[in-house]
Amino acid sequence: MESIRNIAIIAHVDHGKTTLVDKIMYHCQLFRDNENTGDLILDNNDLERERGITITSKNVSVQYKGTKINIIDTPGHADFGGEVERVLNMADGVCLLVDAFEGPMPQTRFVLQKAIDLGLKPCVVINKVDKENCTPEEVHEKVFDLMFELGAEEWQLDFPTVYGSAKNNWMSDHWENVTDNVEALLDMVVDNVPAPKVSEGTPQMLITSLDFSAFTGRIAIGRLERGVLKEGMPISLVKRDGTITKSRIKELHTFEGLGRKKVTEVIAGDICAIVGVEGFEIGDTISDHENPEGLASIAIDEPTMSMLFTINDSPFFGKEGKFVTSRHIRERLTKELEKNLAMKLGETDSADKFMVFGRGVLHLSVLIETMRREGYELQIGQPQVIIKEVDGVKCEPIEELTIDLPENLSGRAVEFVTLRKGEMLSMETKGERMIVKFNIPSRGIIGLRNQLLTATAGEAIMAHRFIGYEPYKGEIAGRNKGSLISMEKGKAIPYSIDKLQDRGKFFVEPNTEIYEGQVIGENSRADDMCVNVTKEKKQSNVRSSGADEKARIIPPIIFSLEEALEYIQKDEYVEVTPKSIRLRKIYLTETDRKRFKF
Repeated sequence: MESIRNIAIIAHVDHGKTTLVDKIMYHCQLFRDNENTGDLILDNNDLERERGITITSKNVSVQYKGTKINIIDTPGHADFGGEVERVLNMADGVCLLVDAFEGPMPQTRFVLQKAIDLGLKPCVVINKVDKENCTPEEVHEKVFDLMFELGAEEWQLDFPTVYGSAKNNWMSDHWENVTDNVEALLDMVVDNVPAPKVSEGTPQMLITSLDFSAFTGRIAIGRLERGVLKEGMPISLVKRDGTITKSRIKELHTFEGLGRKKVTEVIAGDICAIVGVEGFEIGDTISDHENPEGLASIAIDEPTMSMLFTINDSPFFGKEGKFVTSRHIRERLTKELEKNLAMKLGETDSADKFMVFGRGVLHLSVLIETMRREGYELQIGQPQVIIKEVDGVKCEPIEELTIDLPENLSGRAVEFVTLRKGEMLSMETKGERMIVKFNIPSRGIIGLRNQLLTATAGEAIMAHRFIGYEPYKGEIAGRNKGSLISMEKGKAIPYSIDKLQDRGKFFVEPNTEIYEGQVIGENSRADDMCVNVTKEKKQSNVRSSGADEKARIIPPIIFSLEEALEYIQKDEYVEVTPKSIRLRKIYLTETDRKRFKF
């Protein structure tokens, strides 16, 4: 038992978690020398690679000086906080990474709070000490202050620290003492993270992750708290609500490197994967066949945002996707609930509309993007925050927002956030950049990123985390421009687009197929306007000199999925198909829009 260590790597987004895991795997020689595995090895699905972020937690295991270290890599975005909460139960200690320049950020605080509440031993890694203007000593002080503020106990405050640069592959006990490997970090983990505490008794394992294999079905992953599990052994599955079903283990696997190794038995303290148990969910307990005892289930924070998912009923439905009916969408969303703990699904009064609740726009847009790539067609309504009543008062979710931007542009940021009912808490300068903190309603964050990036020429960096519910802050002005709506179905003709360019900005390329009621641009004024871009030039034989200028068309604005979701008004949908993202009015014809005015 002495030779196992379970650690989770936690940090704010982009502080270097996945890069650090790469370097540990290289140091422990998981790969042959001639294998070119690239970097960010654990970010292995397409979406993670494209966006350059971690979305789901993953485990990998390495051998170091006779000790088996199970490492869990976690995401750093607030929207994927549920992934972190879910896997911290498997760890005995956490490796907290902090950027030597940025210091503790909002998400550092969130994940550290969870780790301290669970009584895990923190080890601090101050990463990126090769950045210019960085202050490793100050950051170390700030981490100590943060832990103290979060109510850490004395044994947690007495944390070991290493400094280094994961990208340059070195760690050492002092930031000026450059080495050529990450041994200092691994030694710190082996010496300071406690071996798993094992109590005597019958087997107990909390299921914290699940995997799926087309060959063997669903696979339960978790850490065995006590006892021994053997291949072929009968067990009881204790559900979250206390009901018990009997089952049998077909195969056992432990983690080895990036893969898994089949074993005949697993001892307490190790992380394992179980094949052959049916009907389980995350948060259930696998326990003894004769006298089953359940473990406390995983506590997950509540969702703060909702979106309406509905079938695609536009004139172009079914042209690109394979799965278009409400039955397909319902099955897919129910399947997602199994592994996406922070998401919830609600019914509506209509059979083909579903309310999906999540942590933020990014959280739900990753689900939509995944579904889109799997061949689903669906439409999504405007994101709404979840309003609660507390003691008879209408309350809404409030978040702490940190904006990091060039000093000369900080005035614009403050202006934008105060318009959205934000209150400024502090401003501090770091080098040539300014870090401004606000408390802002979650409603105000929807659509703020686009505005900020435009105003700061793409230099602003935003991070936010949920604090709690506070009384409703009043109306927030939405977008102040109306939409240009197509009044005909057909092709967008360059000639017509050219003539209408002074009416606003377009979202469609020339010669794209469009339909009546599709939002094809943004009006330069506040009201919606119907335009006909399917009109061709009249080919008559009367010519006038100088009438044939070339059509000079400004390139259209192409939205990403999140931008589209944040852009739409409450009377619009985003239509998502495997090949395109379109904006449309809920009521496609002008007469319907007037009749059912919102």
